[in-house]
Amino acid sequence: MSLRNDLYHGTNDIDFRPIWKRTLPASLALMVASFIALVALGLNLSIDFEGGGIFEVPVSDDVSVADARGAISVTEVRIQTVEDIDGNRFIRVQTGSEVLGQSDLIVAELAALGEVTVDDVSVNTVGPTWGDQITTRALQALAVFVVVVAIYLAWRLEWRMAVGALVAVVHDLVITAGVYSVFRFEVSPATVIALLTIMGYSLYDTVVVYDKVLENSEDAGRLRNGYTAMVNASMNQVLMRSINTTITTVLPVLSMLVFGGFFVGGGNLRDFALALFIGLMQCVAMVPG
Repeated sequence: MSLRNDLYHGTNDIDFRPIWKRTLPASLALMVASFIALVALGLNLSIDFEGGGIFEVPVSDDVSVADARGAISVTEVRIQTVEDIDGNRFIRVQTGSEVLGQSDLIVAELAALGEVTVDDVSVNTVGPTWGDQITTRALQALAVFVVVVAIYLAWRLEWRMAVGALVAVVHDLVITAGVYSVFRFEVSPATVIALLTIMGYSLYDTVVVYDKVLENSEDAGRLRNGYTAMVNASMNQVLMRSINTTITTVLPVLSMLVFGGFFVGGGNLRDFALALFIGLMQCVAMVPG
């Protein structure tokens, strides 16, 4: 029978041990590359974390980023063009908190660039204190999540399994953060919520395997073939369940990312779905290992 039929009928008997030998070095390499990217490039944090301002002005199609840069006297800014769901074009200027005192000047210059009044310029500012509070609370949420999960897994399973599960979580988070660093995706509060969701999903997949391992470890016949063989059999037993769970999760997330984020124009929805999609793709890639 083919592998597809074996999976469908639950009779698959894949030898994961050679796959583990290949995926472990690949995972380590990805983690090291992600860590290097984080150290060298950092993360593209939104103003919710860093503080600063975002200014948007409607412009015609012939106004470029270069035109906007020449019209604005403040140099410490990031400029890009954006469009809403109706196809209207805007120049977006993002500044750090250190130049918030020049907000009125930036608004006036953008109004002149777009040939509109200052009331037509959209302004969104966040002070540095608020940004620090958001960053601190996000880190606290991650720390509390890790501690609570470690205690629960050590009680429900055993401490070595708790360590393994947390290593898997760190693996998924570091690689996701590395992707954000390399491609300069913006990290927003919605991204942090998605990362917490990824942590939960990663733990779910791991705990499903561990629970089956514990169940099979009570079978003396399975243990007679060795612990590694018993773990291999456990993974075969839960493989189809993991595949089905991943597919049914990826499809709605992809729908949110494509239709909700890009067609409807929901910024928070896009940030949430993008981080989820990156994390879930790791699960798809690592299902065999």
